[in-house]
Amino acid sequence: MKKVLLFVLILFLPVFVMAQAVENLGVDSAQQKLVEVSITKFEDVAYWDYAMSQDQGYVTIRRFEGSPIEKEPIEGEVSSNIEESDKYVLGTKVEFIKRGDNILTIFPVKPLPIEGITKSISVWVVGRNYNHVLKAIIYDYFGQKRYITIGKLNFMGWKQLTAIIPPTIIQEEYHFTSLRGIKFIGFRIEFDMMESFGTYYIYFDGMRAVTDLFAEEYRDMDDMVDGW
Repeated sequence: MKKVLLFVLILFLPVFVMAQAVENLGVDSAQQKLVEVSITKFEDVAYWDYAMSQDQGYVTIRRFEGSPIEKEPIEGEVSSNIEESDKYVLGTKVEFIKRGDNILTIFPVKPLPIEGITKSISVWVVGRNYNHVLKAIIYDYFGQKRYITIGKLNFMGWKQLTAIIPPTIIQEEYHFTSLRGIKFIGFRIEFDMMESFGTYYIYFDGMRAVTDLFAEEYRDMDDMVDGW
């Protein structure tokens, strides 16, 4: 009898585990509203600044007309009558003075908040096929600075680079469901020592995020707003 019961448990255990996984997945999916949103289109060069040690190189920032051919508008953005232009990209030129562990930071004059719980961020980049590393700098929920590696710049032409926001980055505090999210505060380019010479060019366009807006969309209409 014991052997029969053991056989039945072994036979149906995988089915039970799979059913539990599907059930949990359904609960998690039902409590998420994933939306792609625009963080910045890099249209206004006056909104951007840079920082680099003066003994490492000279930096110039300009805007140029252009756009990745493969970049598509965000779903629903056209139908919502958003009139923000999208014909410029942000260009940055670095003229190196010496080789070394050179670092360039490109940042907006004000942090760019991302509503909801951010799952990933992406940006279109022209990398010019160097082994430099691009990172995003963000503030977490508590205002602590965090660095997220977006990827290497070892490719030619436009490429959309995407970085997943790890769960270790705190984006909410369960007491305050209306005050969630992170803030984008800039890019950090860590130059490869063997390739930090001459002149380097990099271009940015169409920075976006995939974020969960479930709590923001389904918040009680009669709730009070904090942050005053």
